[in-house]
Amino acid sequence: MEDRAEKVENFRREYLEINTYNRPTFCPECGGVMVFKGVGEYRCEKCDCQIFDDYGKVRNYLEKHHGATTAQVADATGVSQKSIRDMLKEDRLEITTGSKTFLQCEMCGTSIRGGRLCPKCEVNYHRNLEAQARMGHKSGYSGFSTQKPAVDDGSKRFTRDR
Repeated sequence: MEDRAEKVENFRREYLEINTYNRPTFCPECGGVMVFKGVGEYRCEKCDCQIFDDYGKVRNYLEKHHGATTAQVADATGVSQKSIRDMLKEDRLEITTGSKTFLQCEMCGTSIRGGRLCPKCEVNYHRNLEAQARMGHKSGYSGFSTQKPAVDDGSKRFTRDR
């Protein structure tokens, strides 16, 4: 039976779509602090115990079993299929070239091997963001400029009254 803390954590992960990929913080053997070493690997400061988070487990499995499906990876590693799909959408993993299944671009529906957008839509998306930022700058935002603002006539803005 789950205690209240586990229920809250499961709710947070499922409904708020916050995925931490089960990153270890404390060593299960000695209670020491787990230090991130890269590519999903963590090592204990005290006993040098090695543990992998979900990404590390999936990556290690895929290195040995090229072309495995998400169901096969989930069964072998214990990582949920939703987490594996999230890793694909975050571009942490990529679907192999010989695969018959693909992800779809969220804007145009083109088949892609990883991420959320195809290269064409990604370029357009970032161009639109830049254009919006420029429009926002013209509509009242201020920043660094070589031009002197129209309101600044060079007079003292603050005086000290005693």
